Amino acid sequence: MTVVWIPLVLLTPVLCAPQGGQAASQDIAKPGTLPVEVIQRSLKAPGAHEPYVPAALLGLPKDLSTYIPADNPLTPAKVELGRQLYFDKRLSRDGTVSCATCHDPAFAWTDCEPVSTGISGQKGGRSAPTVINRLLGKTQFWDGRAATLEEQALGPVANPIEMGFTVEEAVALLNGIPGYRMQFEAVFGGPATNDGVAKALAAFERSVVSGANKNDYFEAAQPWFDWDPASEEDAETKALGTKALDAEKTHRMSEAAERGRALYFGKASCSTCHVGVDLTDELFHNIGIGMAAEKPDLGRFVVTQVEADKGAFKTPSLRNIAQTAPYMHDGSLATLMDVVNHYDQGGIKNPWLSDKIKPLKLTEAEKQDLVTFMEEALTGQTTPVEAPRLP
Repeated sequence: MTVVWIPLVLLTPVLCAPQGGQAASQDIAKPGTLPVEVIQRSLKAPGAHEPYVPAALLGLPKDLSTYIPADNPLTPAKVELGRQLYFDKRLSRDGTVSCATCHDPAFAWTDCEPVSTGISGQKGGRSAPTVINRLLGKTQFWDGRAATLEEQALGPVANPIEMGFTVEEAVALLNGIPGYRMQFEAVFGGPATNDGVAKALAAFERSVVSGANKNDYFEAAQPWFDWDPASEEDAETKALGTKALDAEKTHRMSEAAERGRALYFGKASCSTCHVGVDLTDELFHNIGIGMAAEKPDLGRFVVTQVEADKGAFKTPSLRNIAQTAPYMHDGSLATLMDVVNHYDQGGIKNPWLSDKIKPLKLTEAEKQDLVTFMEEALTGQTTPVEAPRLP
């Protein structure tokens, strides 16, 4: 596969806080603003249909091709089609909701709300997780009910609380729009289908990656901290070590963040679950959130019917976590300090509480250092994306 990078324009993610009237990026996409002539030229552009692999930022696996299914390779044309579908509100019953409504790149691919709002102002029961690095995910959704991004992609379209359409109606609508029909025929060899819509959306979502945060630079340089370049005779090794150390120095975290990092991997036990390249074990744990409700959300249990899975939800990635408040599957914790306090007290006791959750006995200073580490050192570079013009 040829590695390329699609030149999309950056929308700087903002912290999930009152926006002061700032327009969401999904409000920029307008139907009918992408002429057929422009689509025709883009589909004929050199390399438009050549498979590619997203650039692997520091901290991610060097070869991301293993995370892309053989039956759905990324191509610039397919990812662009998926980007248009992702932002198109016409795929909802009343034309008010798109994928980007709840997973907006301007808001770190979330919506900054405890729970999301679908058609007719309906409120869902769970917070919108970020799309970032979902190509690394072993399952999708908070409860892992979708095994792949293709399976996940069509769920919100047919959900009566979210987009409220049927997939069949969505496909019929797309085939009635010349610009979309033209793209589906060029990318998939025929008109829009359920499978084609799912694959285009999944391809676009796999193109959204994040890495190269201060912790990534620290970890890349860590093997070289006690190394003496003056005594190194191998030129290639000397160049590698010097490069890693110089990059860490340029992206150095504060002393408070370093103390927080030590807590993360030590006393605070965050790395018990928030581990690996995406800082998640991709498993499901009950930490007590929401279990005091009269009818609690049983999470993973609804999928597996395994008693031990009651109230268990997927471990979210902590990459860019400072940008995606509020937290937890129900958005019930407003700040990272609230999250730290929740874990510090040992979660909320219930019959299915994970055995990994125990009181931490952190001091107030340690709590602040831990928050500083998450805010400062885990926020990295993310694939730049802006809302597209639409057929």
